[in-house]
Amino acid sequence: MRAYITMLGRSTWALVNTYYAVVMKGYKPDEIYIFLENTHEGKLPQTVEALKIISEAYGFSPKIYWEIIEEDNFLEADEKIGTLLKTLKEKGYEISTDITPGRKALVVGAAIHAIPLEVEHLFYLSLRNLEHANRPYMMIPLHTQRLKDFMEGRRWKKL
Repeated sequence: MRAYITMLGRSTWALVNTYYAVVMKGYKPDEIYIFLENTHEGKLPQTVEALKIISEAYGFSPKIYWEIIEEDNFLEADEKIGTLLKTLKEKGYEISTDITPGRKALVVGAAIHAIPLEVEHLFYLSLRNLEHANRPYMMIPLHTQRLKDFMEGRRWKKL
């Protein structure tokens, strides 16, 4: 089973475009988990719909879950994201985490657990030109974006 953890922040496009890039590279999760701060709840319906459309276009239909965190609540983000990552790891999931769209509390909550748990992928979609940031993935010139996987080829030492 594959799980994809992502975060919804100021830009819906950041979440959707990174997911599109990951799916185009062949990653098809069975489950998607979206973490978002309560200030971004209004963006959730269109985000979920976009993830469904992309997935269906590539021939699969993941279950989509979400968790709302209080704005800038680092402790809540740490607890909820950490618990999910540990639970998924214990169940044998292959885990991909996308930190591109997240606000700081969510990104920190994910990253501090992703590395020691040795999740399989830690994605970040880098754009060389931020003028293109609010466009659909296929409307951004491919040479101006790079999907980075911070876990690729790395072995992290446990302290």
